[in-house]
Amino acid sequence: MRDRFVKRAGEAVAAGFLLAIGGLLVWILSTQVNYSLLSSRLIAGRFAEAFLLVLRIVAIGSVLSVSLGILVGLGRISTSRVTGRIAKGYVEFFRGTPLLFQLFVIFFGIPRLWATGQFPFENWAVPAAIIGLTLNHAAYVGEAIRGGIDAVPDGQMEAARSLGMSRVMALREVVLPQAWRNALAAIGNDQIILVKDTSLLTVIAVPEIMSVFRNINSNQLDPWTPLVWVCVLYLAITMSMSQLVNGLERRSDWGADSRMFGRLSGLGSSGDADGGEEA
Repeated sequence: MRDRFVKRAGEAVAAGFLLAIGGLLVWILSTQVNYSLLSSRLIAGRFAEAFLLVLRIVAIGSVLSVSLGILVGLGRISTSRVTGRIAKGYVEFFRGTPLLFQLFVIFFGIPRLWATGQFPFENWAVPAAIIGLTLNHAAYVGEAIRGGIDAVPDGQMEAARSLGMSRVMALREVVLPQAWRNALAAIGNDQIILVKDTSLLTVIAVPEIMSVFRNINSNQLDPWTPLVWVCVLYLAITMSMSQLVNGLERRSDWGADSRMFGRLSGLGSSGDADGGEEA
């Protein structure tokens, strides 16, 4: 009876929450949104341009941050003290300071290192945004990769080394594929956060989605209508990325350690065969 009561109470709370949020959304959409303004070509066109710009920034930033994050994660587990400490310092700095601060340093600080008029970039906002997002999120990806590697049983490395693999080969062929699977959910969540972090780029004059919202709200004094566009566009990106991450997780779910053992056995057999040929 107690378990059933808790279950029914949870269902009642969830249903009440859904009704409250649904009712609020219906009220806002029916009374606060100007649909003629919402569908106007001018508004739609400005949001479309901002949406495409955000997509480009996210695509480049995601590829660069994951690539750099893998290197940072490998640096965190390096047997070299110098490499390990540098990687740790990188992670501590970019996780310990706000992204907004980092964007300000890159956007305002770096151009001041050149003499007036000598800075090579005329439009520095978008490159600064990509650099800031890449450096910031590479720290989080690096920690996800480090955690994924730590979650791989030590026996995997020992088995690979016993088959004659070097440490680098064992990492590449055995450990990293498993670490990637372990870290994929955390990396996917971080990349979705990267999408939402693009909303901060309005402070460095990047004409992204929130910047368009601010301009329209200032001109029309109507926050709810452009907010509908903001919500739809961000959800379009984040939900698509969620589906992509889910698909990658399904593809990388090998299901059983026996398959990895078979992989090791196959590598070992090929190594034996090579050894036999040499003999």
